[in-house]
Amino acid sequence: MGFNDVSRHRAVAGFATSHAPRQQVSAIVVGGGASGIAVLGNLLEKIEHGKISWIDTEFKGGRINRKYREVPSNTKVGLFLAYAQATQPFLDAIEQTPKPNAVTALEDLPQDSTCSLHYAGDMLQLLSDGLVKHGRVERFEGKVAEANHNEETSEWSVKIQNSSSGSTESRTAPIVVYCTGSSPTTVQLPTSSTASSPALLDLDTALKPTALAQEIVSDKEITVGVVGASHSAILVIMNLFKLAQKTHPRLRIRWFARSPSLKYAVYKDGWILYDNTGLKGEAARFAREQLDGENLASSEAGKVITRVDCSGGAQKEREAMTRELPNCDYVVQAVGFTRDELPAMSQDIVFNPETGGFSDAQTGKDLPGLFGAGIAFPEKVVDPVGNVEYAVGFFKFMKFLKKVIPNWVAKTDK
Repeated sequence: MGFNDVSRHRAVAGFATSHAPRQQVSAIVVGGGASGIAVLGNLLEKIEHGKISWIDTEFKGGRINRKYREVPSNTKVGLFLAYAQATQPFLDAIEQTPKPNAVTALEDLPQDSTCSLHYAGDMLQLLSDGLVKHGRVERFEGKVAEANHNEETSEWSVKIQNSSSGSTESRTAPIVVYCTGSSPTTVQLPTSSTASSPALLDLDTALKPTALAQEIVSDKEITVGVVGASHSAILVIMNLFKLAQKTHPRLRIRWFARSPSLKYAVYKDGWILYDNTGLKGEAARFAREQLDGENLASSEAGKVITRVDCSGGAQKEREAMTRELPNCDYVVQAVGFTRDELPAMSQDIVFNPETGGFSDAQTGKDLPGLFGAGIAFPEKVVDPVGNVEYAVGFFKFMKFLKKVIPNWVAKTDK
């Protein structure tokens, strides 16, 4: 998946129209996934007094726990545990949860191996359940409808809309952190004027083998196109191949890729080349054995997979897709993730991936107290050989937050 250095959000409304009563809190965290949980744990440590408002639509551990429980991780078990033990509020939540629990389940796994993401999802749920019981956490099940900065008081006012009733409440705080997440990207694919287009098969469904098996009929010939060559694309191809081997023998796959060669994470002495963009874990093993280069021609996967050459630039890619997509009944777009819509604001905002802060797109001035984290707002990192990537992963979020949150709090501390 790719992220731009600069992100923009266009406001559609201001906060000034709201007349809901406002209450003061020490901070507001928006989002209940891995990054939102990490932000809340760290803020509880660094801000010693006052309530922290935590806003999410479900408090179910975010997209990982809702959508990707059947996905194999590319993170080692030991790093999931390091995340779970990184703050005292986390440790308190774990201690207060009867054993065995989600954390002891992780402790029982080989620490240097990867695992199914349901283990990580269960851990997030444990931490979420514990944090909402914290005496200084104010839980709101809903979403932020509007947010506005008051330059005179250097505080943020947010309007919170309840998910079930639609009623609103307002809070003001010196710190607001957006951990609002991202969803699979879809783009307009080339079409032919003389042929029908394949139906879009949602990436989330394709990454969940049980749902995928139900979505595709097994008693007739079906062809699924997969666009992309990232970690998600390889996992989708692997899921489809397993179906073809077991329950869907008439299933065929067309893989739209720009190169026959794939990129892998390479483990160096003390660091990882292509740590955030290279294939890892089960996806890497499958790709090396079955898909990469000339292996596809002689592998078991090659019996059901046809690679469509999309190299040679944009025009060649369009031509290949226009020619081959009509041969597919479904198409899966595994081409990255796009950040979810932000609350309405009175400014255009630009994200700084080095500090986690935002600035006003019109003036270039920093917006005090507004920050972002997680897959929607990841840290920019440069490896020892100069490759620029964006750090996405549970413990990567935690490491970034450990570095920047003390500065966030110091800048807003009165």
